[in-house]
This record gives sequence, structure tokens and C-alpha cells, in this order.
Amino acid sequence: MKLLEALPRTHDPRALVGFDSSDDAAVFRLGDADDADAECLLATTDFFTPVVDSPFDFGRVAAANALSDVWAMGGEPLFALNLVGFPTKALPLAVLGEILEGGGAIAGEAGISVLGGHSTDFDVPVYGLAVTGRVKASRLRRNVGARPGDAIVLTKALGTGVLTCAMRARVLREGSVRGIFGKGDGPAPEEEAAAVASMVRLNRAAARAADAFAVHASTDVTGYGLLGHLKEMLGDGVGAAVRVSAVPLLPGARRLAEKGFVPEGSRRNLASLREALDVAPGVSETDALLAADAQTSGGLLFALPARDAEAFVAALRACGDAPAAVVGSFREAGAGKALHLEP
Repeated sequence: MKLLEALPRTHDPRALVGFDSSDDAAVFRLGDADDADAECLLATTDFFTPVVDSPFDFGRVAAANALSDVWAMGGEPLFALNLVGFPTKALPLAVLGEILEGGGAIAGEAGISVLGGHSTDFDVPVYGLAVTGRVKASRLRRNVGARPGDAIVLTKALGTGVLTCAMRARVLREGSVRGIFGKGDGPAPEEEAAAVASMVRLNRAAARAADAFAVHASTDVTGYGLLGHLKEMLGDGVGAAVRVSAVPLLPGARRLAEKGFVPEGSRRNLASLREALDVAPGVSETDALLAADAQTSGGLLFALPARDAEAFVAALRACGDAPAAVVGSFREAGAGKALHLEP
């Protein structure tokens, strides 16, 4: 990205991961350079505007989303700071209280404290966390390193982009003065509940289950969608194929996508991938859009030897990630396109 080219580069040998890669968090080594088990700090931040009606649930989703980056890299969170923008003249402070309460609830579930933060007056609510974590250098997982023959394992169902788009459309149709947190037509209650439950489910158990396997690469699935984050995992000479029939979807995701409730971010994701993407006969445009759907607080994405994949999925399901599935495989890139969508 040309914008990042303007940022100064660090030459500190303790900085193991920075913005020059697409990893989920910055990594800073605290121990000796020759210590393979040196303690490292992880630092990440994430925040966004509301994606659900409930302020409390918004706080929970945003906090779970921010914490996910630490688990994606094999670490454990230590503490967090709140990041807040809030329209004090448009919404009562009680709404902000509910948002912070939700974020605090997720932090408590993760076993960490929120030790402070920063707030500013803004035109819409914005909330997230800056998270500090730790990981041993020997246990650090990057989003690169996938090998031909590896299986692709996804831990959560896709479709949060489509479902939250439908929720926002409902609010806009209502024209509520309160706006962001209005009520109206939209996904069925059970579909909305399933989406929220998925977004607030922590990726901690999945990350810890992965410790027992020879994971070659991992990341979390967020704004670039499954295909976008999968593309980031491809090294030189490595491609990937996804079986759309194996990809778990949230209830209502396909129905709503077929009705046109696809966020612009998801459409941009797919458009940006077209040159690298081969779509086989039998794969619909809806299939492709769902594979590129911009996720909020999505699952983890793993590359590991195919021989271990089914045992890994069983371990994930045993620890609460029921949608976990093998959704494809990494392969030699060859002369064709790097990404493949298959029925």
C-alpha cells in the first residue's frame, strides 16, 4: 500500500513484526536475540462504528474483535485500553456506559483488565480496544508459512458482513432519531442472535487447541473476508483452493445475500481479488460474495498438514467451535491464478 510507504521504517532488531507485513499484531522481543524462547510483547488495536442495535452487544463485539489478533498469533492478552469516540450531544451518556460495560464483560471473560483508555467527542459512536499481549518467540504464529498440501481450517461461520448490513438497512428504513440503535425490519430474531453469538465468541479456545498441532500459519478472518485473508497467507509458489460447499455460513446469510444485503466492503473485496481468483463452474456469484464477505470478529484461519486436519477440527468442536471445518487446501500455485473457488 503506497500510503504505508510514507511511514518511517524501523531498524530495531527487537521489532520482530511491524506494519511492513499483513500480520495481525506488532511483535516486540523482550529477551535475548539468541533465545528461541524469548518473551515477546504483542500489540494491536481495532475499533469501529456500531454493527448491532444493542450498545452492550456492540461493546462486546468490538472487544472480542480486538482481542482476536493476539490469539491469532499464538499469544495471550495481558491488558487493554478503551478507544472511544462518542456523540455527546446526540446520544445520552448512558448509551456509552452500556458500550463500555459490554467491552468490560468481554475483557473479563478473556481474563484481563481494561486499565484506562482515551475518548473524544465524535459524530457517531466508535469503540474498540488497544490490546497488549505476550507470546514466547518459539510459539509465535504468523499469517505466512502455509505449504502446498496443507489443509485450510476455518473456526467460525461466515456471513456477519451480510447480516450486519441487513441490520443497518433496517435501521435506515426506520429513520429513527436515535439512529444507530433503532428497531425495525431486518433479519429474523434467531438469525440476528446467531450472528451476535458468533461475533462475541472468543477465539481463545481455538487458539489454545491449535497449540497441540503443527500449525504452519494462522490469522483471523475480519474485514478482507475469507478470500482476502487467505490470499495474505500465500507465499511464493503457493496457491489455495476453497470448496464453497464446505464453508460454514451463519443462518440467514445466503438468503439475505441473495436479496442484495451485501456490504460495499464485501463487494470491494471480491472486485480486488478478481485477477487472482479462478471461479469454477457451479460456483455462484453469491458463493463468491460470501467467501469475500467482510467479517466482524470472525474466526481463525489455519494452515496445517492435511493428515492432522480432521483431528484438529474435532478438537475445535470439542472446545465450542461447532462450525469449525476443513474448507479447502493449499497447493502449488502453478502458472494459473493463486486462488480457486470450487463447488
